[in-house]
Amino acid sequence: ALPICYFYFREVYHEIYISCCFKKTEDGRYKGTFPDLEGCFGEGDTLDEAIESANAAAFDWISVELSEEVPELPPITDPDDMELEDEDVVRNIQVNIRLY
Repeated sequence: ALPICYFYFREVYHEIYISCCFKKTEDGRYKGTFPDLEGCFGEGDTLDEAIESANAAAFDWISVELSEEVPELPPITDPDDMELEDEDVVRNIQVNIRLY
């Protein structure tokens, strides 16, 4: 009998953690901005919604950058180095990018 061969294709993911600063807006919503991802932000009625929106925005931003011929991801700012106001909330957003 001939041996049976099995091929396992493993998807490889890269985890990226990015600091995001969330502020409560005048209308009571939350807006999160990334100091390292120009023009990237998330918004929501609650902090949890804003975090979810920011995660999706960061995923899209990084995916577009990685699709460039010469991708350049910026260095990530340490939350301790961010200039914050008392009400600001900083969260590290985890983005999982599938590598091919």
